[in-house]
Amino acid sequence: MEFFRIKKDIPFMKYALVLNAVSFITFALAVFFLVTRGLHLSVEFTGGTVMEVAYTQTADIGKVRDTVASLGYKDVVVQNFGTSRDVMIRLPVQKGVTSAQQSEQVLAALKTQSEGVQLRRTEFVGPQVGEELVKGGLMALGMVVLGIVIYLAFRFEWKFGVAGVIANLHDVVIILGFFAFFQWEFSLSVLAGVLAVLGYSVNESVVIFDRIRETFRKFRKLTTHEVIDHGITSTISRTVITHASTEAMVLSMFFFGGPSLHYFALALTIGILFGIYSSVFVAAAIAMWLGVKREDLVRHQRKEDDPNDPNAGAVV
Repeated sequence: MEFFRIKKDIPFMKYALVLNAVSFITFALAVFFLVTRGLHLSVEFTGGTVMEVAYTQTADIGKVRDTVASLGYKDVVVQNFGTSRDVMIRLPVQKGVTSAQQSEQVLAALKTQSEGVQLRRTEFVGPQVGEELVKGGLMALGMVVLGIVIYLAFRFEWKFGVAGVIANLHDVVIILGFFAFFQWEFSLSVLAGVLAVLGYSVNESVVIFDRIRETFRKFRKLTTHEVIDHGITSTISRTVITHASTEAMVLSMFFFGGPSLHYFALALTIGILFGIYSSVFVAAAIAMWLGVKREDLVRHQRKEDDPNDPNAGAVV
């Protein structure tokens, strides 16, 4: 399905050098903020106190969150679990305050709003658990990257594999750079969003790479940058449909999903926008600079046209 069709190819590769220079600067700034400011890690990574409280009627999550925030806690995770009357609260570590003292303080504040609230469970999640989560997250990220390289190398050519993984890592680092610069809370849900962006971005790259391969087969006289321009231009309608529908769903989570989905949707939004950019201007341009050519993607060459050969022009 196409909303529109562009008849004349857009010269994307003509501006590849300038746009990749901008991309490199953005990437360098993201790395700088990651090194100098670091990520604002959530309780799952740093450790803290987990409380489970029960109400006699449906709990007002927003009101509970405001009450806990009034005690000086920032980026507190407050969410329902089990039923609408059960609430789980994750509190970050505070210097000089024990887990028991934290839970007593929060419970006292909650009882001023609703006398029927009861403490069901409280426990301390140590930093050792956080270290295991960090290692697990990095391992998952590494396995995803390795899988992308192998997949693209087998399906297309190693140059596309290298270009695709550079573009995908470009998206991941820029997302992390945004979270480091603004000090948004980096939680497990955000990590899930980052991994989702990897798969989403590589899908866009695969579509463009596949169209480039088809163009190499159909138009033998076009130069490499002309082939890439045609491949990208012919996928623009599909890109608009796919990304617009996906972003509509992500924005609905961002505006109506509540605080628990806020940063997850934000990570996806940044990833989708930069994923489009990297697939067009980063992945395709790097593949062009690596010297991808028709012979790399079209293994079967046609025989020379010989009037005495009945199989002339056939693919062998």
